[in-house]
This record gives sequence, C-alpha cells and structure tokens, in this order.
Amino acid sequence: MPHGHSHGNSCEHAAIGIDNELEMGIQYSLYQKIDMANIECLNEEIEGSGKTVFKAYHDRLSDDKFVTSDADEELLFNIPFTGNVKLKGIIIIGGDNGSSPKTMRLYKNRQKMTFDDLSAPADQEISLADDTNGVVEYATKVVTFANVHHLSLHISSNFGNDQTKVYYIGLKGEFSEAHHHGVTICTYESRPNVSDHKGSLFDAVNHHVQ
Repeated sequence: MPHGHSHGNSCEHAAIGIDNELEMGIQYSLYQKIDMANIECLNEEIEGSGKTVFKAYHDRLSDDKFVTSDADEELLFNIPFTGNVKLKGIIIIGGDNGSSPKTMRLYKNRQKMTFDDLSAPADQEISLADDTNGVVEYATKVVTFANVHHLSLHISSNFGNDQTKVYYIGLKGEFSEAHHHGVTICTYESRPNVSDHKGSLFDAVNHHVQ
C-alpha cells in the first residue's frame, strides 16, 4: 500500500527534508534500546503486531509490518527500555482512509498501564497530522522525559475510521545504561577481604577444631 500524502506545516511540527536520511536514521535509533520481549500493545487486532512498528528509520515506509486496532480506534503501547532514555522526538506513520492516529498521549515510567489507568493526566498530549509517509516530527518535553525507563503511548483517536492503523513509531533521544549501585555495594560487602580478617578467621577455625 503506497504512502502518498502531503500537507503543510503547523506550529506543532516541522517537515523533514529528504537530504538528511542518514542523519535521521542515526537519531531515530532508540528502537534498538527497547526491550522487545516485554513490549505490550493493548487492543491490537493481531497479537504481537504492535511491537513490529518499532523498526529502523529506513524501513519506516515498508508495508509488511503494521498494527491495526481491534474493538475501536484506540491503541495503548507499553514500551520498556533496556536503560534510561532522554526522549526528544517522535515520528508516527499511520494508514490511509482516516485510519491514521489523530491524538497521542504520553506517560512516563508507568509500567503495565491498561485502559483503566488512562484517567490519569498524561505527561504530554500531542495532536497529530494525517501523516502517511513520516514527514512530521513531534518534539517532546525534554525536561519531562529526561529520565525514562518506560514509555506508555496512548492513541486515543484517528481521522474517522473504525480502526486505527500504524506502520511506524520512531523514537529519538539519548540512551544511557541503567546503573544498579545498590546491588554492586551489596556484592562487595558480601565478599570480605581475607587479608583483613586473617587472624580472626584462623582463630575461628582453631576454636572449632578444639
């Protein structure tokens, strides 16, 4: 299915030029830092199809992988990362005939969200363009999304179709490995240095023998 569509800019987004394909591919590489085994997509028509839309930037226009909503137009993605992310931008490519997402709500660090949890205010809500070829980039509130280990992305409406279709969700930002200082300290403390306790250890052995 071809993605032929064009539109003007608005104050909420900026057009992406075709000359910086390589640079955009580098920027939108956070999909490699998603814990794909534990990603969830609620209300997907085909089980497991939601995770397929997180792919390389140069594959964004491929039609073989996509997710379609099931009961209504809503989709809810729970996206765990393998470390900490400073999220800076999002690109989302939707289907045609009114099936492209219209409203997107972002929630930071709220794991295993369900539709029952969506009464909570979103950390950011974005009005989307009817974009079928990925020419629109949406900026996130960098201060709000500076330390994200889990992102929930709720698509609440589309442009009039009974179902929502998404081909690609691109995430731009910086990644850092998670540090578990507490575990490291406990590990060191549970291994006493023999030279520090040599006398007492021998005393304990001798006492035990006697």
